[in-house]
Amino acid sequence: MIGRICGTGSYVPDHFLDNNDLSQMVETSDEWIRERTGVVRRHIVQEDTVVSMAVKASRRALEGSGIAPEDLDLIIVSTFTSEVLLPSTACEVQKELGAGNATCFDLNAACTGFLFAWNTAQAYLAQGMYRNALIIGAERLSRYVDWKDRSTCILFGDGAGAAVLKAEKGSTLPMFTHSDGAKGEALTCFTRPDTYIQMEGQAVFRFAVKKVPEAVEELLKKADMTMEDIDYLVLHQANRRIVEAVAKRLKTDISRFPMNLQEYGNTSSASIPILLDEMNREGKLKRGQKIILAGFGAGLSWGASLVEW
Repeated sequence: MIGRICGTGSYVPDHFLDNNDLSQMVETSDEWIRERTGVVRRHIVQEDTVVSMAVKASRRALEGSGIAPEDLDLIIVSTFTSEVLLPSTACEVQKELGAGNATCFDLNAACTGFLFAWNTAQAYLAQGMYRNALIIGAERLSRYVDWKDRSTCILFGDGAGAAVLKAEKGSTLPMFTHSDGAKGEALTCFTRPDTYIQMEGQAVFRFAVKKVPEAVEELLKKADMTMEDIDYLVLHQANRRIVEAVAKRLKTDISRFPMNLQEYGNTSSASIPILLDEMNREGKLKRGQKIILAGFGAGLSWGASLVEW
């Protein structure tokens, strides 16, 4: 059995800060931020929570899936920014959706989180334990950003994305993840006394532009495919320079790498499902297309998964 996407959804707050807004808060400029990151705006929570964003994205995913909330067997939420520790965000989402038959839990793999959730759900569906799964990436990163730190406040935004998976007959497609805790100090966020995201930007950049191409090549080898067989590579939306460097190392055209980071910034585990939902609603995704999802981030963690639409 394989889990096939039958519905996608996303939600971002209406309120946003553009680069000019940030230039009034820290020493920076629109030109400086665009050149180094590609980010133009980032959406910021005012009244929403991680749970409310996750619920809104999930409802939109369910609307197009043909699956009722009570028919969900599994809900996984990837987040590290939830306002509640107990009960889990997934259980709160279950309550709001009325999905009383689902098993629910959260996982934390930061920016690689949606990929971890995807792989976990696929494993459950492949074993026949569940039939219908809802996977969500939802983050309120603005809660952990030091708005006086130019190196991080220009990068991050809030939002949520979701996908509904339905078990169908078929062979599991290649997928894998890796972690290197020995290098985790490159990207941290401690609960006490410092609650801000801290990042060694150059270290994270070098890690991403090395590991993501390796992950894609590893996945292609496992799938016995070449880059010519792939329609899109949907990467975690962290930085335009990273995406461009990955495309260059893979010797493939940047047009295969859709991006929306200019509008949302880095939304961590929400970035891949938000982008998938936008592509889906714009009609860019067609039945039978081959897509590679690739994530990378804190942990350090990274991985890639092959998706057939």
